[in-house]
Amino acid sequence: MVPLETRIYQKENNLHIGKLLRESLKDIVNSRFLARQLAVRDIKAQYRQSYFGILWAFITPLATAMVWIVLNGTGTVRLSDTGIPYPLYVFCGTLLWSIITEAINSPMASTNSARGILSKINFPKEALIISGIYKLLFNTSIKVILLLVFVFVFGVGIHWSLLLFPFAILGGLLIGTTIGLFITPLGMLYKDIGKIISFGMQFLMYATPVVYAIPKEGLMKTLMEWNPLTPIILTGRDLAVGTTPEYLTYFLIVIACCIPLFFVALILYRVSIPVLVERLSG
Repeated sequence: MVPLETRIYQKENNLHIGKLLRESLKDIVNSRFLARQLAVRDIKAQYRQSYFGILWAFITPLATAMVWIVLNGTGTVRLSDTGIPYPLYVFCGTLLWSIITEAINSPMASTNSARGILSKINFPKEALIISGIYKLLFNTSIKVILLLVFVFVFGVGIHWSLLLFPFAILGGLLIGTTIGLFITPLGMLYKDIGKIISFGMQFLMYATPVVYAIPKEGLMKTLMEWNPLTPIILTGRDLAVGTTPEYLTYFLIVIACCIPLFFVALILYRVSIPVLVERLSG
């Protein structure tokens, strides 16, 4: 008979940052299979009872882009010149924005959906984070296929820089997941947090060059240039259409700052989730 593993929890050990991080990263590696199974289950459940099924993954980004394409085409909203065909500009922007938004919501959504088993089954909670990332990569792959269609249809053509486009996607996933990990503990305690984030992201989109270019002057120009999400959107769009990334340095700075913050958020998640599960199930 295989002896059962004995774990001793001590306050001083739980507060050791290096140990917590090593254990968290170890659990991420060891829980890959479980994370993949959870992701497959959720993806199938998402489309199983839908008439259009996986087509919704195509319809949603197209519908968002079409709203702005129609508004711009009819003159309802007058936008400055973007330098590339506007349908391609807006679709690429909304694609990257949806990736960031979904990445922010993913940790909280995955953790809340597993709330019923968190208190009953002992498993690495990091599996929920990786499961959410798997689902994000699946949804993103569908959107990238649509982006390639837009690139062909609007005559931009295929450029070597498209090979670097996945790095912009990974940047969006990193910054979104980091933000999501920080807000997940509060989101589990208060449902209002999820609504506030959803509401706030709608306003933040207009302070980011998602559907229109950065103005040449004014307060909005300053807000957009200081917005850390701006280089993610602009660099990704530039790589997709084959132009030189103007904000590449800012993009790299944001990613470099985000990596240590991700580890801090990972430790916060590891420490807080067991406490919250015990409190919520009490």
